[in-house]
Amino acid sequence: EHSTEHIYNEIAYPLVEGVMEGYNGTIFAYGQTGSGKSFTMQGVGDPSSQKGIIPRAFEHIFESIQCAENTKFLLRASYLEIYNEDVRDLLGADTKQKLE
Repeated sequence: EHSTEHIYNEIAYPLVEGVMEGYNGTIFAYGQTGSGKSFTMQGVGDPSSQKGIIPRAFEHIFESIQCAENTKFLLRASYLEIYNEDVRDLLGADTKQKLE
């Protein structure tokens, strides 16, 4: 019933703000196959109102980095899929490779 923008602003925005202060952050999407987890996380590029949590978070992070002065950042991101007890990194070079 809520837009991805609303979900981002209510849940992910405060998390990303914490990440920018040096804390670790995790967003965990859980649900049955076909329930909209991937769409919520990835979204679509056009229209921009349909952007997912991940692109919104990346924009937020990189805008914050650009505004920061005299600060170094190390950014690491992963997008993991857990399906039938198999774990895969969807941002990795081989998205079909199972992780230990």
